[in-house]
Amino acid sequence: MADPLPLPADAETAPGLRKIIHVDMDAFFASVEQRDDSSLKGKPVAVGGAGGRGVVAAASYEARQFGVRSAMPSVTAQRLCPDLIFVRPRFDAYKEASRQIRRVFEHYTPIIEPLSLDEAYLDVTDDRLGIGSATRIATLIRQEIRAKTRLTASAGVSYNKFLAKLASDQNKPDGMCVIRPGEGAQFVAGLPIRRFHGVGPKAEERMQKLGILTGADLAAKDIAFLRQHFGSMADYLFRAARGIDLRPVAAHRVRKSVGGERTFSEDIGSGGALRDTLETIIDIVWERIEAAGAKGRTVTLKLKFTDFQIMTRATSLPDFVSGKAEFGRIARALLEAELPLRGPIRLMGLTLSGLEGAGDAQPARDTAQLQLL
Repeated sequence: MADPLPLPADAETAPGLRKIIHVDMDAFFASVEQRDDSSLKGKPVAVGGAGGRGVVAAASYEARQFGVRSAMPSVTAQRLCPDLIFVRPRFDAYKEASRQIRRVFEHYTPIIEPLSLDEAYLDVTDDRLGIGSATRIATLIRQEIRAKTRLTASAGVSYNKFLAKLASDQNKPDGMCVIRPGEGAQFVAGLPIRRFHGVGPKAEERMQKLGILTGADLAAKDIAFLRQHFGSMADYLFRAARGIDLRPVAAHRVRKSVGGERTFSEDIGSGGALRDTLETIIDIVWERIEAAGAKGRTVTLKLKFTDFQIMTRATSLPDFVSGKAEFGRIARALLEAELPLRGPIRLMGLTLSGLEGAGDAQPARDTAQLQLL
């Protein structure tokens, strides 16, 4: 394979760099619940189903102090935090808050790439108000979100998407981090490898066995080594270790699918836990389908096993999926046909494709991670 990575020495500081902001709401679902119910403020809250087969969809920061995380079985969460309060999801409330936040973004730039209800990239290289400073714009956006929604947001400001996303997580909750041109490679060098997007617990374990603990360790490996050990992920890792990301903020493109996927904090394999997790994904993905005004014929279930092998199963209809009930029925049938699984999985996802009616101008991120952080 020819090396597709000819990188100029000044790739990090070349003229024409973009001004990118990544905005990530703080514990979004749980924060909405605490906002709307004053009795929950300051208390450990989990959004999701309680009981033996429930799954945590989101956790407040008070709950996270006990180790409670999204995608965790509810029984585990309850064991870690005996005072944990479970609240059923209210997707209409989350969607309305997301619409308010989107309107704040649009006040400053039309170039917005939503990743989910609670996070987005913004390109403010040429902002609508002529402010010029991405740091100032990020500050104003966070202030306006707080004033209009009574929710807090964290922001990362940098010259590319990869760094902006890393930066938004640096000072959570309710914080901001700026990575300026010339600082990217040094910033990445000091990060633990688990902070790289796409590097989960299993990938981190593999890297540690290869002596890769930090961004600096990763940057020390050449592209041949990375391709030998990480295959198609190698090119991404090579660039990321140097703070390089050439992707634009893609505000609009023809949408091919609508979906979502969840990476679990703990691998799951029991039929009950898989079924409950699927129900949560059905709810969230159908909300996205309705928001997009999309109609599709094909439902696809995606499962990633602990050995990183991916299995997909799909059903296509002669006509459009008629509604949430049919979408859910198909998704459940796809899962049931594979039970019992050959082993535990670390990720589950659903998509609706074969779309019509979503329009040619849609958010560019078709399938977003349901981390809900």
